[in-house]
Amino acid sequence: MTTNLLIKTDVEFKSYDEVFYHLADTFIEQGIVKESYKEAIFAREAEFPTGIALEQNHAVAIPHCDVSHALKPAIYVIRPNKAVQFNRPDEDGIVDAELIIALVVTDPKEQLVLLRKLFGKLQENEFVETLINATDANLPNLIKQNLQL
Repeated sequence: MTTNLLIKTDVEFKSYDEVFYHLADTFIEQGIVKESYKEAIFAREAEFPTGIALEQNHAVAIPHCDVSHALKPAIYVIRPNKAVQFNRPDEDGIVDAELIIALVVTDPKEQLVLLRKLFGKLQENEFVETLINATDANLPNLIKQNLQL
């Protein structure tokens, strides 16, 4: 099954709540998730925060929820103009996420494979720097090539 790739740049969010409303509205509108996604993404974030500190003072958030809310697989990469604060899963701190990479998967096994692949690439500082600095036109190919979509 083909993974839908969505990309948004040049956008500002005041909080991760605004990000989640945007994600839910976009995914629902495009038939990628069920209506239940909106509540599920907030519930999952409350229990398992998704902000991750990376090397070189970078941070990313990888919001996702259970496959039962998905209709079609998708990756939505958002590069906001200003970092968005997300809670960290490993401690009580927060990170300023420069990238938000929302995942929607329809198969739990695929979710693990995609998460491993994504985490592996995010450990490469050069890849993160490239994502942050790439032109809007280059982002889709960069993501497809590196995540093998």
